[in-house]
Amino acid sequence: MLKDKVALVTGAASGIGRCVALTWAREGARVVLADLNEEQGHESAALVRELGAEALYLRADAGSAADHEALVALTMRHFGRLDVACNNAGIGGASAPTADYPLDAWEQVLRVNLSGVFYACKYQIAAMLQGGGGSIINMASILGAVGFANSAAYTAAKHGVLGLTKAAALEYSARGVRVNAVGPGFIHTPMISGLEQDPATHAALVAAHPMGRLGQPEEIAELVAWLASDRASFVTGAYYPVDGGYLAR
Repeated sequence: MLKDKVALVTGAASGIGRCVALTWAREGARVVLADLNEEQGHESAALVRELGAEALYLRADAGSAADHEALVALTMRHFGRLDVACNNAGIGGASAPTADYPLDAWEQVLRVNLSGVFYACKYQIAAMLQGGGGSIINMASILGAVGFANSAAYTAAKHGVLGLTKAAALEYSARGVRVNAVGPGFIHTPMISGLEQDPATHAALVAAHPMGRLGQPEEIAELVAWLASDRASFVTGAYYPVDGGYLAR
């Protein structure tokens, strides 16, 4: 249960981030939502309120240190504390072999998917220490554990998220801040909607998961809710794939 906890989620306008916000709301949390998409971000906040939970939305760029600092500062001003955070915002990036990978695409993917998680942790941890501890869940990927052709930037960033998660866990666990990572397989979200439009690509993605289907955002959100709660009080520095068996091959 997350009753009365203050919980922050980035990339909250759709997909996994929206499901995390709604699941936290059902668990009793007060939810802070961040995303660049204002229209859908406000929609997510409205859905949280429909569940009877307090919600606060802020437009924020996940790749901006200043935006993360402002987001945490707003949370502290409004609620007086920060107990839980899910650093979920991310982008897919270009598809190209490493030698042909566009430099601007590389920089943008690393900016959002890795530097953005570092910025988030930097300010979230400082706020959580003021309140005696908390739980951070960083959204990695199955590609944090294995490679994927034509996705050098995304794969490198997600591997980096795992390293960052472990380092932060070692540094702050004794002071009450737990830091873990979740590794979704291919999930029905807007990020992969383009891939799903091609029948052959969609079939190949499904075939890569021994369960014979793609995942649903709600299936990721349930694990995030557990990691956020005191039910996972002895869990830190860990990486949890939610992948329909993808990594078991």
